Amino acid sequence: MRDLLAAGKWKEADEETLALMLKASGSKEGNSFTQSISIFPCTDLRTIDHLWVKYSDGCFGLSVQKKIYLSVGGKADGEYYKEAWIKFGDRVGWRVKENWISDSDIAFNTSAHEGHLPCAYRFVESFFGSEEEVLFSRVETCEV
Repeated sequence: MRDLLAAGKWKEADEETLALMLKASGSKEGNSFTQSISIFPCTDLRTIDHLWVKYSDGCFGLSVQKKIYLSVGGKADGEYYKEAWIKFGDRVGWRVKENWISDSDIAFNTSAHEGHLPCAYRFVESFFGSEEEVLFSRVETCEV
């Protein structure tokens, strides 16, 4: 992942981030992402965030996303706050004209909105049926 980020290969780095998250958390098809992310190793989470922040000059990363989420009224307690999630989506560019964008509309470049990446984990919901806010709760617990 580090080499992909250093080379500016944002899409590949995003895909690798999700693969690493699923592997490190022990996620398997049929397991809840919520359950898996709640035991995600803090060291790994900090490393993933550090690399994203470093190679994007502070534009991307889980800590950047958490800061934005909290600034729009979200709480890092694992609960779903619909209004905050909508505002967060608007701020990071995951929503355009009141609609959630598809994966083909993700901007994999540094001109994307602050906090736009990593984003592959947001599509886990369609596989595991869980909410992304659990990740921010883990980010908070791990002091990322």
